[in-house]
Order: sequence, then structure tokens, then C-alpha cells
Amino acid sequence: MSSKDKPIVQEKSSEKVARFLDKNALHKKDFAEMIGVTLSYVYNLIDDTIPFSTRSTTLERIATVMEIEPEAFEEYKIPQEPIVVDDFVEYLKEEMKSKDMSVVTFLKAFPRKKRLEMVDILRGSLPLPIDYKELTMIAQVLELNKDEIYNIWERRMKQVLETNGMNIYSNAALINAMFDCARKYINFQ
Repeated sequence: MSSKDKPIVQEKSSEKVARFLDKNALHKKDFAEMIGVTLSYVYNLIDDTIPFSTRSTTLERIATVMEIEPEAFEEYKIPQEPIVVDDFVEYLKEEMKSKDMSVVTFLKAFPRKKRLEMVDILRGSLPLPIDYKELTMIAQVLELNKDEIYNIWERRMKQVLETNGMNIYSNAALINAMFDCARKYINFQ
């Protein structure tokens, strides 16, 4: 039988995850925290003692950490609701890419309790926070300067105000005064 006559055998999802953990020297406990499951669940997934997850959220989190598309898992069913692409999240991903920073390296820079939230931001299920201190923590990991993070925060705040019914153009004087005050406060810190 020649090599082109051999059937293509797709790697099992549990094997993909196990190989990823080994390749990245990522402890199963860290991985469990990043995807929001228990350590024993990760062991069971890898050991193939339970069927691989079919839950979209879990598969999307695993795929985000592994930097692959969730469709790479045969168990993944494409959700019916449209996925919103967030400019801010895309900017974070571009910054990570420009600094040759893997998702695992990015996530490990955050406190353990923050990692799952960061995975959900990267996969597009949570918006970028409007809390300036939260954004500053993300900016420090990506080595963004104060102006870059302020600009992201201001754009994000305007987005939130507009989404919640404020016409930022007819309220331009108020908006400008508010952001001038914020800019002064941030520069004095």
C-alpha cells in the first residue's frame, strides 16, 4: 500500500490536547484554570476516560488557549448565533502576534483567577473591560504605553455610552469635558 492509498486518520481531540500540553510544558492544573474546568476533568479528557467535550464554550476555550479554530475538534458544532468581532480584542491579538507572544504566555502573565476571564475576552464572549485598572493590567502584559491604553479606554467608553443610548455627537461638549477630565486625572497619577 503506497502512502497516498493510506486512509487519513484524524488525530483524536484528546491526543491533540495532550500533545499541546506536552509541547508547551503547560501543567494540567494551569490548563484547567484557563478553560474553567476541574483538574480531574482535564485528566479524564486526556486519558479518554470520558467522551471529549461537546460543549461549545469549553471547546472554544480550549481552542483559544491552543490558538486553533474550534472546528479543529470533530466534536465542535458551530453555534447558531453570529460571532461578533470586537475591534479591541482583534487589537490585543495583533499586539500579541507582533510581540511573538503565545496565548499561553499571555495568560500566564495574569493572576490565576483572571485567566479564564482573559480566555473569554480573547474568544469573543466577553467584551474588553471598561475598568481602567483592568485595561492597565492587560496593557502592562502587552507592554503598551499609557497613551495607547488611554485611547483604547476612551474608544471603549464611547462605545458603551452609545450602546446604552447616548448620542455622543449631540452631547459632544459633555463628552469632551468628561474625557479631558479623565485624561488630566490619568496623567497626574
